[in-house]
Amino acid sequence: QVQLVESGGGSVQAGGSLRLSCAGSGRTFRNYAMGWFRQAPGKEREFVSAISRNGLNIFYEDSVKGRFTISRDNAKNTLYLQMNSLKPEDTAVYYCAADEVLSGRNYFATRSSEDYDYWGQGTQVTVSS
Repeated sequence: QVQLVESGGGSVQAGGSLRLSCAGSGRTFRNYAMGWFRQAPGKEREFVSAISRNGLNIFYEDSVKGRFTISRDNAKNTLYLQMNSLKPEDTAVYYCAADEVLSGRNYFATRSSEDYDYWGQGTQVTVSS
């Protein structure tokens, strides 16, 4: 089991940057594929980015490609999301999530929220125009 705590959210103007962090508890953080999701008011939760347990398989939702960068530091049990060139439409609560992956599936990552086993509480990102 892993507990996840996001931080780094806040309010910025369009064009600005934020770096989200997601701290995982326990010594098995490296066993999890990780993802970032977001949910804007009145909208369904949507996929943002995912990264495999070894950090070598990464993909993004189309609207954030070239602006957001996902990374992880397994030694620090931490997942990151660097967000640059922020737009008002990026305003949402951002959640990190962990998907426990079977041993050997080091390159597995998923954009399906149903695959994730654990979720953080979320951190608010607000981008003003």
